[in-house]
Amino acid sequence: MKFLHRSVFIKCAIVIFISLKLNSCSAQDLPEILVNKEVIENNYLPDFSYAGFKNGEQEIPTDGKIYSATDYGVVANDGLDDSKALIKAITELKSVKGTVILKLPAGQLILSNIIYIERSDFILRGAGSGENGTQLYFPRPLMYVPDPEPLKELREYLLEFDKRQREKKNNIDLAFSQYAWSGGFIWTQVSGERVKSYLEKYERPVNVLAQVTSGTRGEFTVTVTNSSSLKSGDVIELQLFNKDGKEGKIVQELYKHAEVKVGTHHFNFPELPIVRQQLEITSIDGNQVTFKSPLTISIDPSYKAQIVEWKHLENVGIEHLAIDFPMTPRVAHHVEAGFNAINLTRLYNSWVQDVVITNADSGILTEEIANVTIKDITTQGEHYAHYTVAMAGVHNVLAENITVKNKAEHPLSFNTFSTKNVYKNCEVFVDPVLDQHSGANHQNLFDNTKVYVDSQGENSYPLFKGGGAGYWKPSHGAYSAFWNINVKFLNPEQFPKSFTLNGMEDGPFARVIGVHGNHHIKIEYGPNAYINLTNISLEDVPSLYDYQLNRRMKL
Repeated sequence: MKFLHRSVFIKCAIVIFISLKLNSCSAQDLPEILVNKEVIENNYLPDFSYAGFKNGEQEIPTDGKIYSATDYGVVANDGLDDSKALIKAITELKSVKGTVILKLPAGQLILSNIIYIERSDFILRGAGSGENGTQLYFPRPLMYVPDPEPLKELREYLLEFDKRQREKKNNIDLAFSQYAWSGGFIWTQVSGERVKSYLEKYERPVNVLAQVTSGTRGEFTVTVTNSSSLKSGDVIELQLFNKDGKEGKIVQELYKHAEVKVGTHHFNFPELPIVRQQLEITSIDGNQVTFKSPLTISIDPSYKAQIVEWKHLENVGIEHLAIDFPMTPRVAHHVEAGFNAINLTRLYNSWVQDVVITNADSGILTEEIANVTIKDITTQGEHYAHYTVAMAGVHNVLAENITVKNKAEHPLSFNTFSTKNVYKNCEVFVDPVLDQHSGANHQNLFDNTKVYVDSQGENSYPLFKGGGAGYWKPSHGAYSAFWNINVKFLNPEQFPKSFTLNGMEDGPFARVIGVHGNHHIKIEYGPNAYINLTNISLEDVPSLYDYQLNRRMKL
């Protein structure tokens, strides 16, 4: 009996110890922006935990009916082009019901045409991204394929506005390439659906399902004038407009009245939405519509907000393969030949995982996707890239475990109209820039990311430098965040007592928390930034995304 009591006592002690260990991060250990009521009220921090496949609540699925690409004529390691056979396989599987997995063989497949994925419930799966896995080798760039129909409007825009890369000192005056920020050899799309607006003549009426009169930032419910065209489970697009010119209330809301210069694109196109979110409707009660994830800004009647139909694909996966391009010299910015690996458009609740990309102009490009997870991606090679894994016009995208080993103009980038997206657990080895690329992008998060900086003898480094055209400035809207950024200086012994990280002059109300490294750091950031815990590693809360997700899932 004594032995039994002792055994129970030991088990209880172990449970108590584990419980204490799991909860050892007390309120005193947590950053004030998470626990101090006054700080929280005065420094809004968005909930980023809704990013990713199924809002981060479910694992990426693995099941489906498997079809072998070899049955359609795809042959590895024969030195012959496999484009026609692979396109044939995807085309024939379009009509198959249920989730289809097209399994690629191990070895090298040579491809030279665009591989379009145009159906939901489809997984393109290789045999792995490593040495004995599947290698997709593209010997020629996209400039040698017939002009893609989806980029027709972009091509006309580039010509009409004479978009050129001009660098007098380098004797460069060259037309922009249609592949500088669009297109890829593996390309998801809803056939015939426009993805991005460039020219007014291509504007078409959208299917408006409801007008929205009010809603509160961070909340889930909006008020509509009539909900009869909506139903629970619909995935729609919420659109907000600036109809009131340069001083429009929505512009002031995006930048919280900060003293920043607002580019003309914010008010020259009143018929185009300036804020967009793709959202799932969870319930409808009269004229109250509730979504799965929260609003990025409060809705005022002057925004003329509306809910519109959003055509998209779901449950699409690209996984377990390598994509290789030949090494080619870089000519200039914006004139890339089109060694672009993957182009994701019109996706919801989908993923790309375990992909190694070598010598790409751009590794993974995105436009108008939501609730997508992009994870375990490595970009590498000697070629100077434009983008690695880039986000543009997307919502709730989680880019996790992105390893950038190559030099790129924009190694990690939140671009135009991007909202509530997360780069998490990423690592940038060469000339890192945590880019926010203008265009009303707001409330995005760089989370628990490590960068390697070579100061080249300088006393500062523009880690936060934001790109983008002047007509879309400032670089970002309010409440974008940096959390637990680890800066590894390659030559810290050459520095003065303190080293400055800067580069962002016009991004307002950022949250810059826990930037630290192997040398003392000072932070210079744009107007009204909340900067806290510099030179401190956030060991108790290394990932803000994980912290917020775990907290939400426990509620």
